[in-house]
Amino acid sequence: MVKEISSSRSQLRPAELPRVLGVWDVISIIVGGVIGSGIFIVPATVAAHVGSPLFIMTVWIFGGLLCFFGALAFGELAAMYPEAGGMYIYLREAYGSLLSFLFGWTLFLVIDSGAIATLAVAFSSKYLPHFLPNLSWVMTKLIAVALVIFLAVINYIGVRWGAMLQNILTLIKFGAILAVCVVVFIVAKGNFGNWVKPSPNFSSGLIGQFGLALVATLWAYKGWESSTFSSGEVKNPQRNLPIGLLTGTLIVIGIYVLANLAYLYAFPTEKMAQSDRIAADVMNFAVGPWGASLISLIILFSITGAANQNLLCSPRVYFAMARDGLFFKQVAAVHPHFLTPHVSIIIMAIWSSVLSLSGTFEQLFTYVVFGQWLFFGLTVAAVIVLRRKRPDLPRPYKTWGYPITPLFFILAALYISINTIIKEFWNSFAGLAIISLGVPAYFFWHRRRQKL
Repeated sequence: MVKEISSSRSQLRPAELPRVLGVWDVISIIVGGVIGSGIFIVPATVAAHVGSPLFIMTVWIFGGLLCFFGALAFGELAAMYPEAGGMYIYLREAYGSLLSFLFGWTLFLVIDSGAIATLAVAFSSKYLPHFLPNLSWVMTKLIAVALVIFLAVINYIGVRWGAMLQNILTLIKFGAILAVCVVVFIVAKGNFGNWVKPSPNFSSGLIGQFGLALVATLWAYKGWESSTFSSGEVKNPQRNLPIGLLTGTLIVIGIYVLANLAYLYAFPTEKMAQSDRIAADVMNFAVGPWGASLISLIILFSITGAANQNLLCSPRVYFAMARDGLFFKQVAAVHPHFLTPHVSIIIMAIWSSVLSLSGTFEQLFTYVVFGQWLFFGLTVAAVIVLRRKRPDLPRPYKTWGYPITPLFFILAALYISINTIIKEFWNSFAGLAIISLGVPAYFFWHRRRQKL
């Protein structure tokens, strides 16, 4: 009788995701997810805005430091709530279910689904044609969808498979970027004087230009937060999540700084600012035309790793929403054999494929940049809120530099959001409209949950 009761209770209890990810997997999710195509493109934009090597390096270091401060706070939250969903869970516990739902809604509708679509189309239409130049428009679209389906299948059959692919891609592209930097310093006939000339120009418009350059670098740094979405599948999360967050973020900062030093060694600032494909141009300068092919190959690996990170991590947010009764209930299902949130992965892959075919995702993605940073700021502020609201909760790791580091991040996130509203008012207004669409959706699911 006791066994029967125990068995019936276990059947009523929803299946859980297995904890199979180690600290290296967390680091790989961050490094492999952050390093996409940004470091190969954004440096030219930064150079065009600030015009001095000193300011260029300052922007990259400042942007990296800002993300590191965010990772410090996320580490405390992840150790407190080692559950699938990450930011969604932290926002829910600090502010309630409406705000957390709006985050998950925006993440699904535009932010991460749009990121996958952007990466898939960049893979098929911008970099693959370097090796297959005669691809038709239809073929590029089909290849973009095929990439999404391939990554979805890998993550569908097991989180261990998705993490393994992420680890392999991370090792390949990290080693390749490091090798490119070494080759540039050894082979290219550059000039170390480019690191200090021209000297900084402290003009009246510097703050605005620095802000625009900072936004560009933060796009290149995006992805460090996604590892928390898979918190429910990390072994010993109280230890491994903070270590992974901080180590992964520091590795990305280091490789980004090194890459920019290599670019500046090869090209002076004014030439760097004019290069739309700075990494390819630098390698062409260093070793000749085959260098551009090498960079294109590296970028293909980088894009695949960044897209895989989204399909590995983001479905856990929608899974957590469904577990709360705030999304389609099927999304809360765990595959009986593969032990993955398979329905969540499927719907994300379908929506990402639709966006990649529609061609409208790039505009949608620009709409929510400021909203994303509002959510970042609110999540870091949750550290302060929860220390007051839930002082009794165990905190295996506490934010270094508290309260200075979280306050610095919150102010920076507020500055980025306000600056975006001022500079891109209509895009920001449209972003608010997209987020606001989630309010009636929330109350629809909220009412359904109350009736159950």
